[in-house]
Amino acid sequence: MKEKNKNYVLRQLFKIWIDFDNQLNHIPMIKRLLGGKFRLEDYQRWLLNHRQQVIEGGRWIALAASSITHEYTELRSKFIQHAATEHRDYLMLEHNYLSLGGKAEEIQHYPKNIGTEALSAYMFHQASQPNPFQLLGAMFIIEGLGQRKAGEWGLLIQQQLKLKTDQVSFLLYHSKNDGDHLAEFEATLDTGILSIDNMADQIVKTARVVAKLYQLQLEEMS
Repeated sequence: MKEKNKNYVLRQLFKIWIDFDNQLNHIPMIKRLLGGKFRLEDYQRWLLNHRQQVIEGGRWIALAASSITHEYTELRSKFIQHAATEHRDYLMLEHNYLSLGGKAEEIQHYPKNIGTEALSAYMFHQASQPNPFQLLGAMFIIEGLGQRKAGEWGLLIQQQLKLKTDQVSFLLYHSKNDGDHLAEFEATLDTGILSIDNMADQIVKTARVVAKLYQLQLEEMS
């Protein structure tokens, strides 16, 4: 039954990803990037907005870890390790922004857009629930963006704006490192968490919600 549930989860998640990927291509900012019309102000706006989501990523992962009970101690340790690897990623975004002539106080105090507010509130609410393994659905979407999109977008931005590699370091870094997180995701599905009532469906629903909220976040940047 566990293997069937895992296959079910993966099938549903990939269906959500395909739809999400298609929707991304219709977002004005992404359309400009794919069409060779990306502007410096587009990239600056992306950095300003994205930093506010990234800086909270480590926080909600840490909160999720604190919500995991003793029955899943090993998984709690993995969540803590994940939070530790990501809690300083926002510094790369700041570096990228400053290298373009931006000011530190602007990116450090830039307000969340509507999509980021909604995504952040949802993630913290989910992370506060007991054994919030449904957040694996969020991980599938967010880390999937790093693995499948960050490298492509980073190279296109670098080429179109004639930037140095260290000016797109956040995107290029995540294109190389988020694949490991997705491997951890699939391994976690084999640990017995799918025996928790409705967890398979909760993971799928969480992925669907996060995909929609992430799309809204990008639309608000456009």
